Amino acid sequence: MTININDLNNLQMDVLKEIGNIGAGNAATALAKMLNKKVNMDVPKIKVLEFKEVNEILGGAETIVVGILLNVTGDITGNIMFILEYNAAHTLVDLLMGKPGGNSGEFDEIEISALREIGNILAGSYLSALSSLTNLKIMPTVPDLAIDMAGAIVSVPAIEFGKIGDTVLYIETEFNEGDTKVIGDFFLVPDLESYEILLKALGVIS
Repeated sequence: MTININDLNNLQMDVLKEIGNIGAGNAATALAKMLNKKVNMDVPKIKVLEFKEVNEILGGAETIVVGILLNVTGDITGNIMFILEYNAAHTLVDLLMGKPGGNSGEFDEIEISALREIGNILAGSYLSALSSLTNLKIMPTVPDLAIDMAGAIVSVPAIEFGKIGDTVLYIETEFNEGDTKVIGDFFLVPDLESYEILLKALGVIS
């Protein structure tokens, strides 16, 4: 038996949303350690989206974004994508590197490396929360990073995502450091069999 996320009941959806809450909290903690500053996190917005809605969430297919994609391996498989609007990515890098804000030009190699590491740590924090809650072995691969229009970035994983379903678990996370706000979007797509494994590990299905 495989489970389609469209068929999940309210209890099962609440469990997935709670994973999102805990994972996003872990990500905020990891970000605070990276920045060596206090980072607050608003309650994340969590919902199940059709894949075709992703571009709209990101501001349209032509919006320039920074996308970090990791494959998920271990007891469950799938993908996790972390996407930042271009200026938000600059803000995050400036915070990390202690630069004054307002930069909007192209990222240099050091900044791209920093962005990749940010995505790796944040996604890793999310998957670590998932692993702790389920006692499953869940590991991210080395992240790929691209800076392009949202439509172009989303189209690459969309080809793979399309093989496993047309819905994604979307988690909008807003980090606050002082007066600075950074919004990042997580898109988690376990394959359909992995949804069943997750829900069994959490005790919401037998």
